[in-house]
Formats: sequence, C-alpha cells, structure tokens
Amino acid sequence: MSEDKAVSTEEMKRKFKEALDKKNARSQGGEAHLDGDSAVHATAAPQMKREFRRKSG
Repeated sequence: MSEDKAVSTEEMKRKFKEALDKKNARSQGGEAHLDGDSAVHATAAPQMKREFRRKSG
C-alpha cells in the first residue's frame, strides 16, 4: 500500500511540474510592447479644478 501511494505521489509531482513548466513557457513567450506608441497623445481640454458646493435646504 505504501509503495503504491509513493508511486502515485511521485506521478502527481511530475504532472504538476510539467504543467507549471508549460504555464511558465507560455507566459514568457509574449512581447512587452515597450517600443510601441501609446494611444494617448494629448488631452482634449485643460483640466479644471472641481468645484464643490453644499446643497441649500
């Protein structure tokens, strides 16, 4: 029983390691887009300070 349990835990560890390696390889394959141009170039209107008023009544 203990040998069967040890084999199954080793098999599970191997499967988890393979899945983790696969996940890490996929995440490192993308581009960083550091040399790309931003979509935001200028603001449409100057920023005005917001004015807060109390309600009357």
